[in-house]
Amino acid sequence: MKTGGQLIVAALEAQGVQRVYGVPGESYLAVLDALHDSSIRTVITRHESGAAMMAEAEGKLTGRPGVCFVTRGPGATNAAAGIHVAQQDSTPLVVFVGQIERAMRGRDAFQEVDYRQMFGGMAKWVAEIDSAGRVPEMISRAFHTAMSGRPGPVVLALPEDMLVETADAPVAAAAVAAESAPTGFQTQEAARLLAAARRPLVIAGGSRWTADAVAALRPFAEAWRVPVACSFRRQMLFDHTHPLYAGDVGLGINPKLVARIKDADLLVLLGGRLSEVPSQSYGLLGIPDPGVPVIHVHPGAEELGRVYRPALAVNAVPGAFLDALASLPATPAAADWAAAANADYHAWSDTPPTTPGAVQMGAVMAWLRDTLPEDAVITNGAGNYATWIHRFWRFRRFGTQLAPVCGSMGYGLPAAVAAKLAAPEKTVVCFAGDGCFQMTGLEFGTAAQEGANIIVVVVDNAMYGTIRMHQERDYPGRVTGTALRNPDFAALARAYGGHGETVERTEEFAPAFTRAQNAGRPAIIHVKIDPEALTPTRTLSEIRAAGKPRR
Repeated sequence: MKTGGQLIVAALEAQGVQRVYGVPGESYLAVLDALHDSSIRTVITRHESGAAMMAEAEGKLTGRPGVCFVTRGPGATNAAAGIHVAQQDSTPLVVFVGQIERAMRGRDAFQEVDYRQMFGGMAKWVAEIDSAGRVPEMISRAFHTAMSGRPGPVVLALPEDMLVETADAPVAAAAVAAESAPTGFQTQEAARLLAAARRPLVIAGGSRWTADAVAALRPFAEAWRVPVACSFRRQMLFDHTHPLYAGDVGLGINPKLVARIKDADLLVLLGGRLSEVPSQSYGLLGIPDPGVPVIHVHPGAEELGRVYRPALAVNAVPGAFLDALASLPATPAAADWAAAANADYHAWSDTPPTTPGAVQMGAVMAWLRDTLPEDAVITNGAGNYATWIHRFWRFRRFGTQLAPVCGSMGYGLPAAVAAKLAAPEKTVVCFAGDGCFQMTGLEFGTAAQEGANIIVVVVDNAMYGTIRMHQERDYPGRVTGTALRNPDFAALARAYGGHGETVERTEEFAPAFTRAQNAGRPAIIHVKIDPEALTPTRTLSEIRAAGKPRR
């Protein structure tokens, strides 16, 4: 006989869970007690949003659900930010939420929340484990649901009295995600469409990728001589140094890539959904008729035809589709089409522009590009600073990018902590704007406590830069609510026992970063940039001058 709390921990061990992230709460004390004797590492964070984002980042890296524990009421509402990331980014995640005792339901008890109602539109499945005997069944279903089809978050509520109830329930074996693959007809039809195309383009995105699938994309592209672009914040799916790489389809997209997508005579949407950001606010293609033949490959059948009517809908994980096509002879597309796509990418991304101020972020990115190992993990949240990563970093390997498709501020730091705990041998660099960092900045304390020696580059322009950009574009000169008075971020690092540096000139960055690498502690490099350097292409003053106030 085991308690509900012990059964939960035993079930997580059976699923191969190595770490759980959370903030402790009295509503799940029995689980915390069971974790005391477990092989699972308990990572206690400073805020539930940080815990959920760390677990989501682990799900991105491994393809298996990251696990988060939060207490009822405020703990669950705080975790909603990470749950939203998992939903929009198609990431497997299981969130356990403490809950009031079963006999108290419906009385608006202390911190009572109806989690089915709260998370019903955000999670793939929301349920309450109503008896200890059902723990193995419910956790097995949670892991299957989170991983299969289009992955996403699952929320399980844990009534406090259920956790101390005892039962004799056998542990279920580890869940294995259901695999989907193309039929023989679909494989032949995809090959026919590719052979007929002279200007094909692959846009790789979404989830359910593996290292093997990423490796298979390269020979596929080479055999058919098709250029490959990567969807928003999925740039690690294709080596940027490969002669068939065409660039990223996201914010701040290369205008020539936009034109190339519109000029293509076949698009292969491989794994992703081409949602709002990569579709440039749904303006790249027609809806529902995209105006060009589309092969849409996606592991979730419900996503096929949801927005765009494809010429060929293939319910398959990316790797299975690529493996099936590998067995057929290829008809290469026009060589000049692929070469021009790659040349456009290099013209856009090789040489960073000069911007106002004593710190040139382009030079910083160029130095990092030449210095960091190709398996370095780069994380970021949301903000204009991320444009420097998207445009000028060279992603080379799978598992080296952690960034929120949903555009959630504060994501980069928790993600970096999770990445370093999962792979301590790798260099992990978090980029964060000054506003972005302060959303979850106290998780630097988690990094220090856990020995996660990450390097955080805080790009500080003393404002919420993205909102200021939109403000100046739509309401030029009428600045409200976007200025920030910031602390000494380097001093904050030192306060936690970490390493802190301040950079105010370009030439100071390289030695500061090198010292951070050698510090043997988590580090913050506080980079102060000129507010005018708002984007790589336009200054703040230029955006304001071009702005058109609304009437």
